[in-house]
Amino acid sequence: MSTQNIAALRPAQGPESAAAVTRTQHRRRYLMCRPEHFTVSYTINPWMVPANPTDTALAVRQWQALYDTYIELGHEVELIDPVDGLPDMVYTANGGFLIDGIAYGPKFRFQERAGEEGPFIEWFRANGFDTRVPEEVNEGEGDFLLVGNTILAGTGFRSTGDSHREIGEIFGREVLTLTLTDPRFYHLDTAIAVLDPVEGVENGGPERANIAYLPAAFDAESQALLAERYPDAIHVSDEDGAVFGLNSASDGRNVIISPRAKGFERQLRERGYHPVLVDLSELLLGGGGIKCCTLELRGAS
Repeated sequence: MSTQNIAALRPAQGPESAAAVTRTQHRRRYLMCRPEHFTVSYTINPWMVPANPTDTALAVRQWQALYDTYIELGHEVELIDPVDGLPDMVYTANGGFLIDGIAYGPKFRFQERAGEEGPFIEWFRANGFDTRVPEEVNEGEGDFLLVGNTILAGTGFRSTGDSHREIGEIFGREVLTLTLTDPRFYHLDTAIAVLDPVEGVENGGPERANIAYLPAAFDAESQALLAERYPDAIHVSDEDGAVFGLNSASDGRNVIISPRAKGFERQLRERGYHPVLVDLSELLLGGGGIKCCTLELRGAS
């Protein structure tokens, strides 16, 4: 579903060298939820401090800017109705994982979010997805990222290793387990950004993916796996990771990121991507950013 080709720069032999290439925008379909009930009334991650005041109206305005950005870029956005008493429902990425019209629903680790499971699963069914109710604890695209034919799967704080087995059986794809060790980066999508589809797969060529990640968020074994699989990946600084710079959304050319991730913005431009800056600072008070508010719907209609 390519919509736009852009001449840009790409590393030729390593992350610092570049050669002329074409960056391609791909049209996406996303699920979002307006944060009409957003607040921080409990603590389930280090970012959440109930004593700090939150501004729901500001959260809605910032969310609207993200929604408008997707529409302006030509993407399709579906909405799930917010539910009073479920303030974290705005983080739709945690609501499931979808490939080829199959929707793997969530089973949240913390009771505070368990009420979200039903609305997400019902939405998938109502919208034509082959919906699978999980047996294992998982938090959807927060911990599962599709990179070519491989599912990168996070564990350490939320989703369990058994969910990695379960998701592999449901989708019939390789699952690469990665262990997170820093509680600030409790979901995989806070420490890894998938920048574009794997090149060559559709034409039968070798897999080659572009990702960015924060090495220090992972244990030594996971760092070694990432270095082996993605030798040309962008390594993001802790400074940029700490402002949720990696919690971003990419269509292959445009990468929507936090305006505070200055180093990551520069790195993206050096690789030929087009950073689009959207401030979700209010929603960061709940431990979520751009990717957290964005669930990709792959297949079905």
